[in-house]
Amino acid sequence: MSLHYLVTGSGPVGATIAEQLAADGHTVTLATRSGTGPHHPLIHLVRTDATDPAAIESAIDGATAVFHCIHAAYTAAAWRTALPGAEQVVLAAAGTRNIPVVFPESLYSYSRPEEIMREDSPRMAKQGKRGIRTQLLAARAESSTATVSVVASDFYGPGAENAHAGSRMLDAVFAGHRLFAIGNPRLPHSFTYIPDLAAAMIKAAGREGLWNRVLHAPTAPPTTQAAMVAAYATVAGLPTPKVSGIPTRLLRTIGLANTAMREMAEMAYQFDRPFILDSRRSEVDLGLSPTPLRDGAASTVAWWTGRRAAQPV
Repeated sequence: MSLHYLVTGSGPVGATIAEQLAADGHTVTLATRSGTGPHHPLIHLVRTDATDPAAIESAIDGATAVFHCIHAAYTAAAWRTALPGAEQVVLAAAGTRNIPVVFPESLYSYSRPEEIMREDSPRMAKQGKRGIRTQLLAARAESSTATVSVVASDFYGPGAENAHAGSRMLDAVFAGHRLFAIGNPRLPHSFTYIPDLAAAMIKAAGREGLWNRVLHAPTAPPTTQAAMVAAYATVAGLPTPKVSGIPTRLLRTIGLANTAMREMAEMAYQFDRPFILDSRRSEVDLGLSPTPLRDGAASTVAWWTGRRAAQPV
């Protein structure tokens, strides 16, 4: 049966959700400020400001569920300004229609990231961007609208250009250059394949028994940054480039004079110790399994080579 959905935001997560829904024969309103997104006959692109109640009321018409995937500039100030208000607008519109809102979520709010992070791990981080994620999760829990937050670790996959396992890593592989990774590139680290996150969010939207929960996106056993580079190189048939780490203390020093580095240094704790997401409980509840790294790496490299071929010389 064909259903209709609203997706807000056309970044890697929103675009992948819209494409998966359309591939299954569903119609999608993909709402962004720019009105851009993937082209498909079942995806309707609209210009919408997610902070505008009237615009969201128009975009949500006929939807069975909402996937709220908007972004903001990678600073605590930008998140604090843009994200809570937009979430409240979407929650209010969905609530009047008794439909759920499904959110992609990060591991930022987890209080003890040095431990393996499970669905029942405490999420009470308080400072900076981490604290804002805690506040967003708390507001969803307090809302009368049904919500699901699907937590992912660092992304990889088609479209994940700005991720740690995105353009910088792939550029190093295809150019044969040394990769300078954040922290220790040989520590265990979880990476979530974006199509697995999208599939989990879609499954959660359609199963009322999963609403009002925090789930973990199916995520393969932890690997390392160095092993991710090697996986890309292997499927590309290229030599594996050398990988060196940038000490997190150096990032913090540079961050004293550089805003972008300061924002990155705030989250560098994820790379100077093991950083592991355990999704086994959610996999059972969702009936989904993570994509093996080799398969995910192959899809990512195929997307990357196609993207490079399409670029003007």
